[in-house]
Amino acid sequence: MDVKIDESWKEKLQQEFDKPYFLSLASFVKAEYASTTVYPRAKEIFAAFEHCKFNEVKVVILGQDPYHGEGQANGLCFSVNDGVKPPPSLVNIFKEIRNDLGKPMPNSGNLVRWADQGVLLLNATLTVRASSPGSHQNKGWEQFTDTAIKALSDQRENLVFVLWGAYAQKKGEVIDRNKHFVIMSPHPSPFSADRGFFGSKPFSKTNEYLRSKGLKEIDW
Repeated sequence: MDVKIDESWKEKLQQEFDKPYFLSLASFVKAEYASTTVYPRAKEIFAAFEHCKFNEVKVVILGQDPYHGEGQANGLCFSVNDGVKPPPSLVNIFKEIRNDLGKPMPNSGNLVRWADQGVLLLNATLTVRASSPGSHQNKGWEQFTDTAIKALSDQRENLVFVLWGAYAQKKGEVIDRNKHFVIMSPHPSPFSADRGFFGSKPFSKTNEYLRSKGLKEIDW
């Protein structure tokens, strides 16, 4: 099956595209786009991979589902399109950046500026039906994104994996802690941010690690 994904990733993930689960997933997603409103736009499903070539990834942040509101999702976890009001979790992320690094709150919640520096903003599930959170879970996306994470863990070194919340932390169990730096804390959601996300300093910790490995820091 020919999937429109960045060539550097296609090389690593090609074997997935012909497996029964992915063929079933592709059929399901295609039918959903044809019959209802699905986010993000079809051309943005693999945006996280398009902005971060396999060998240019430095940091991985794991999300769960794309935003399901109109105009929000752009294929990068936690990110929204320009002009869209940042959702509460993203506001809390920006608050932690302000407290951690002293940077002002940005004017836009579009995190493409992070992605273009090597931050893979990867949701576990890459599509969702409008106004229906979790509607595309357990259809095969999770297996596909698990494979992408494992490929990074096995074939790269000195990456930073940022795992916010129990879901991301369980998904990150495949990461080789001997080769990579893993940062874990509660999720930035308003329901959990006060239980250890605020004050966890993931952004300065990421940059300290990158600096220690002679790598360029992320301009958060």
